[in-house]
Amino acid sequence: MVEDGGEEEAEGESGEMPAAAAVPPLQRCNGFLPGKEAEDGGPTAPAGGGERAAAAAAEAEAMLPASGGRVETRLSRRRLAVLAVFSCYSLVNAFQWIQYSILSNVFAGFYSVSFTQIDWLSMVYMVAYVPLILPATWLLDARGLRLTALLGAGLNGLGAWLKCASLAPDRYPLTLAAQAVCAVAQVFILGLPSRIASVWFGPTEVSTACAVAVLGNQLGTAIGFLLPPVLVPNTPNDIDLMAHNISIMFYGTAMVSTLLFFLTGVVFEEKPKYPPSHSQAVLQTMPPEDYSYKQSIINLFKNIPFVLLLISYGIMTGAFYSVSTLLNQMIVTHYEGEEVNAGRIGLTLVVAGMVGSIICGLWLDYTKTYKQTTLIVYILSFIGLLVFTFTLDLGYLIIVFVTGGVLGFFMTGYLPLGFEFAVEITYPESEGTSSGLLNASAQIFGIVFTLVQGKLTTDYSPRAGNLFLCAWIFVGIILTALIKSDLRRHNVNSGIMNLDVKAVPVDSPVEPESTTLKIQSAL
Repeated sequence: MVEDGGEEEAEGESGEMPAAAAVPPLQRCNGFLPGKEAEDGGPTAPAGGGERAAAAAAEAEAMLPASGGRVETRLSRRRLAVLAVFSCYSLVNAFQWIQYSILSNVFAGFYSVSFTQIDWLSMVYMVAYVPLILPATWLLDARGLRLTALLGAGLNGLGAWLKCASLAPDRYPLTLAAQAVCAVAQVFILGLPSRIASVWFGPTEVSTACAVAVLGNQLGTAIGFLLPPVLVPNTPNDIDLMAHNISIMFYGTAMVSTLLFFLTGVVFEEKPKYPPSHSQAVLQTMPPEDYSYKQSIINLFKNIPFVLLLISYGIMTGAFYSVSTLLNQMIVTHYEGEEVNAGRIGLTLVVAGMVGSIICGLWLDYTKTYKQTTLIVYILSFIGLLVFTFTLDLGYLIIVFVTGGVLGFFMTGYLPLGFEFAVEITYPESEGTSSGLLNASAQIFGIVFTLVQGKLTTDYSPRAGNLFLCAWIFVGIILTALIKSDLRRHNVNSGIMNLDVKAVPVDSPVEPESTTLKIQSAL
């Protein structure tokens, strides 16, 4: 693979693969047409390869382009700009999600509402996602990456400007409506990391690219923990000063999000000129009329490993959403007046998670051990939450900083693992569809967990709420252990790059004189 405009091939891989001059129509796979087995009477894998090799060869053969010529893959330099702009506006969206919750006592006093109503400013992100995710993923598949990105960035800016009109104690409904607009923007953002990584990045960097895209959202959460308590100190006796401080935060967010909307329009393209990987080349050769969104959804829910991942991902990410939403309440319960440190603990949690995300992404690109890595991170997240739970009330904030950092490293580091694992076990289904369903599961669990943990925290103690989450994460460990690791995308990339492709005459019940490809795979 080479950069656009470059001349040397990277990592010794060939950027082109010769195909046979004449290839009969091939059966499409999974979301494109039902079934992935070779047609009756079609070519078979070489003898002696075993069932696994035969299945891999048959699937790889079915995925080869149906036209002659050469498949060329290159890496576009624009991919880095696309990733950077997406990460930035995803950052702003995540910042707007958490900016209320980390100042729950401040906004509850400013708008004269209950803590539950402030919690809904966070939960509206989760509520909006569930009914809108299927239309959003359909739009991504039918209208493409650029339009979806522009909608996400545009709605993000619109919601930010509406918040600027809610700077009065009697305008809670308006600030809730503005947050709802930002929540709709999130629907067009959360499903894009794996799509951007797959469409723009090569097979040796795709997991790292996905981790960086998720990193932007995590960084937004981190800044949302750190900056609002600094910009908006609690001044219950001076509401005018409080409104002024809130306005600085709101107007600053609106201006940044508007700039990012225009940058999105300039930088984003539907796809690079050349596919970055053989798996993308295969997908791009499939005619659009062969794709069925409904069939893709059906296939995903028939995929048992994906269903198990769907539930386990929802549990872990929903627990993270709940802990992030209620962190301020948990800290001030045991450390009164420590709103700023509560934000710093949240920052520590997310920054540690950002480091975990990058390390996990690099590790996956190097080892491709998706299930093993996911399971280990899940178990360590469970241990981290237990330690955080039983050290929260010891009276030492430094311990909470350390345990929060350990918890964040594994719990937040899990997020890109789930995305990439899903893409691997569901290929060639749309990355946006699988990611969207994962996020929908996370939002549903997040709503339930936030409501239940919030009730347990208020009525009993933060420990009761955290133990509730621990029980569910333990269930997630069991489900993750049951997932069968079938790395379809990796097998296609590896198989095509290591294939000995030959045109071999075979008997055909339709055209006795025709030829097809016989594939000998090194998988």
